[in-house]
Amino acid sequence: MPTADRLRSRSTRTRRRRWAAALTAVALALAGTVLGAGDAGAESNGGVRVMPLGDSITEGTQVPGGYRIGLWQRLAAGRYTTDFVGSQFNGPGALGDHDHEGHPGWRIDQIDANVTGWLRTHTPRTVLLHIGTNDILQNYNVGGAPQRLSTLIDHITTTVPDADVFVATVIPLSNSGQESAARTFNAAIPGIVQSKVTSGRHVHLVDMHGRLTTSDLIDGVHPTAGGYDRMAAAWYDALRSVPGSIGQPGGGTPGVIKGVGSGRCLDVAGASQTNGAQAQIWDCNGQANQQWTPTAAGELRVYGTKCLDVYNRGTADGTGVIVWDCNGQDNQRWRLNADGTITAVGANKCLDVSGAGTANGVKVQIWSCGGAANQRWTRT
Repeated sequence: MPTADRLRSRSTRTRRRRWAAALTAVALALAGTVLGAGDAGAESNGGVRVMPLGDSITEGTQVPGGYRIGLWQRLAAGRYTTDFVGSQFNGPGALGDHDHEGHPGWRIDQIDANVTGWLRTHTPRTVLLHIGTNDILQNYNVGGAPQRLSTLIDHITTTVPDADVFVATVIPLSNSGQESAARTFNAAIPGIVQSKVTSGRHVHLVDMHGRLTTSDLIDGVHPTAGGYDRMAAAWYDALRSVPGSIGQPGGGTPGVIKGVGSGRCLDVAGASQTNGAQAQIWDCNGQANQQWTPTAAGELRVYGTKCLDVYNRGTADGTGVIVWDCNGQDNQRWRLNADGTITAVGANKCLDVSGAGTANGVKVQIWSCGGAANQRWTRT
């Protein structure tokens, strides 16, 4: 990095160290450590935005990540590019995107009191709703639960009218009295969903109760790992049955990636398709060497078969970024973050325009994340 950049203020260096430390922690977690529940890390791969919405069964109590693990794995295997969204964040490294909107202990009315704000913030294309278990466990006006659910669905479809909303029946409960109440609640859901469909809303029923039995529960309420995986299969089948709800197999939509600091686009030098061709910035022109497609595997593909690649799997500041045949290695995996930065997963560093340059032909590299304009990008 040029001398001018090394002379940045002490406060900027401090911020860089804090960013690097935070991102290192995330990288270690993604390597296999279970991430604790908390505010979302706002991971994104630029795919179709899907909000898992509900209570502890969405959060994954007993098995952190819950059904989201198996669902993510199925989506990736099916070559769908999806972006889980929400204000919460947890799960293991096997879960490629940890964002969700699952709130342990919450009833329908509590989700309803907050849902409009979450939807406006995260603008999901698709919503996966499993809610009502705590109304039954807390014996909270159970007879009124179907109407509360109907009102919640109205608030969701009004706030994001173009979204597909998948409404699940609640899973079984081991306590016989509570299971009876769950069955009564579930019996009302098909009629609620049909009423929304009749009014022109994009609402779909998912029979989750029928996919599990009490033998799939670890504590009488929450599923075992196998039970959560059965939930994942049910969600996946439902999503695939509704065209557009998770996009098309094979990745996201090609688009340009524009540098915030330069106003120029991420570009393959000379429109080369040769392995090792340098990534740079250049005036945006919409040509094939500026069309990048995010995939469920975390790649940024160009020309269909080449991937944005950190040279020689390097991790040092200043390592060049090139294109290479896609091979699935960590140096070809990228994470699109909510603040506009793009993280090289293998190096845990940010896609960076060398020297904060703005001219055509300035090379692109990786550098410790600091949030400066030469590390922020927009995708259109």
